[in-house]
Amino acid sequence: MSTKIKLDVVSDVVCPWCIIGYNSLQQAIVELGIEDQIELEWQPFELNPDMPAEGENLRDHVARKYGSSAQDSAKARENITQRGAEQGFAFNFNDDSKIVNTFDAHILLDYAKSQGKQTELKLRLFSAYFTEHKDVSDRNVLAIEVAAVGLDADEAMALLDNPEVRAHLKAEKDQWTAAGISSVPTVVFNRTSALNGAHPVETYKQVLTELLAKQ
Repeated sequence: MSTKIKLDVVSDVVCPWCIIGYNSLQQAIVELGIEDQIELEWQPFELNPDMPAEGENLRDHVARKYGSSAQDSAKARENITQRGAEQGFAFNFNDDSKIVNTFDAHILLDYAKSQGKQTELKLRLFSAYFTEHKDVSDRNVLAIEVAAVGLDADEAMALLDNPEVRAHLKAEKDQWTAAGISSVPTVVFNRTSALNGAHPVETYKQVLTELLAKQ
């Protein structure tokens, strides 16, 4: 029996709370000194599976999807930016910020998992999207980011139009939705319990400590 705690982090690369939640989770793991007792895997979730190739202006999207006023939306972005800054992560929202389709990015993250570089690529994509204003649905951008973490870009990009690979990813994504996950981030602990949303470091420490006591 494995003595490691299995963490499935269900997430999308265009979800700001996903990087905030992950940073808190990671800080909790480090503060507890249990890095070698954790097995973490990122699982796919699309916030906007029907997003067209050209994407949509972020402010327009938030107003349409959530009914948020411009004022509420601006306040939310300020809050997110501040939370990120407290963790050393830079959110650079502007008037041209776009929400984009992330299906290809999830295929590449699955490939990165098989190469032992999934978290590296995930963090690279968060920075590319939120800090550097890159379009993470653009395959040229994706190829550069894949290579940036030391992966074979040609091998990775060849997967994007493979029907079997696309079907496999859709099935994986649907499995988490069928399990009742409808918003992200959601951290699933040992496939038995879950925490939805970006929680403070202390909350993650408490859950991890309780799990360690049971292992």
